[in-house]
Amino acid sequence: MRNPTIKDVAKSSGVSLKTVSRVINREASVRADTREKVERTIQALGYQPNPSARGLRSTHAYAIGLVYDNPNAHYVISMQEGVLSACRERGFGLQIHPCDSSSPGLEQELCALVERNRLAGLVLAPPMSEQHELVSALSAQGIDFVRIISSRDDPHDGSPCVYVDDRSAAYAITEHLIQLGHKRIGFLWGEPHHRSSPERYQGYADALKDYGVVQDPKLVLPGRYAFDDGFRGARNLLALDDPPTAIFGSNDEIAAGVLAAARSSGLDVPWDLSIAGFEDSPFSKQAWPALTTARQSTREIGRHAALHLMADLQRENGDTVAEPPNECFIPELVVRGSTAPPKNNTPKHASRNAPAKSASAKNTSPKSGTRPTRKA
Repeated sequence: MRNPTIKDVAKSSGVSLKTVSRVINREASVRADTREKVERTIQALGYQPNPSARGLRSTHAYAIGLVYDNPNAHYVISMQEGVLSACRERGFGLQIHPCDSSSPGLEQELCALVERNRLAGLVLAPPMSEQHELVSALSAQGIDFVRIISSRDDPHDGSPCVYVDDRSAAYAITEHLIQLGHKRIGFLWGEPHHRSSPERYQGYADALKDYGVVQDPKLVLPGRYAFDDGFRGARNLLALDDPPTAIFGSNDEIAAGVLAAARSSGLDVPWDLSIAGFEDSPFSKQAWPALTTARQSTREIGRHAALHLMADLQRENGDTVAEPPNECFIPELVVRGSTAPPKNNTPKHASRNAPAKSASAKNTSPKSGTRPTRKA
């Protein structure tokens, strides 16, 4: 017969894995009746805690996990660098775990990851961080985590997070194109199961509405965060009887595909076609012309998410650490050579129909590119 595990103890006791761990480590925060119940279960099952794991959880030498599923190599590497820098700063180890966000066994996979590697908690990157059922299941299992999500406002849903205001940044990009004089602006989506995709689309749509530009549904195409989708999408848009004079790709890989499609069609960028991307990846600077984009501080986002998680863990262990607020990052508009006024037109700073505040204005306030959570 197999040896009983901490999960067996938690299930038999009717408590979370976190509570069992606290009992094993003799933390004072556990109620006396709960402690007695768990200790009786441990004796009845004959469970033997792993001494090294017990020592790990009773000191500050924790290890955390970074869980991600993203095809963008630049995003993944920058996120890893940010989380790792926080781990080194606070003396934590790091377990990197790529996974399939669509797997039906993802909950069991992550629970096993935490138990097998004795992880103190997880940093959840999109799209796992935005799957409500998964987040609820991990919380029910007593697993500590911090989410990285796309949101204009603090969700105030009880789960700690770092949130990125993609919508305001997409608004600023679209506003820039409109103020150059563009009226027909194409938009190419990323993966719809990434919340950043609808958020970026909504920023685009909001800007068109505020400036009184009629949105043509033919100029909006579905896709993925990939170069090939940008190339195919641009070719389809450019084949329209009334093609766009500017195309906004939901990330820089899409925008690079648009640039390749424009070149293959004999168009001069930016004079025949303006192109904008999102994220400020390395090749956005290396492309010719360099891409107008939104600078997303992925490394700092990962670092702040990890620091948030570590602060939560320290508070649970009785350290005097203030509960950190959820933080917001606002990607910053970066104007480069891929955008210009359309031919036979001059820049027009049209009046908006509504006094909406653009992301470019909000970027001037926080020194670090973050803002504390807003109180409801």
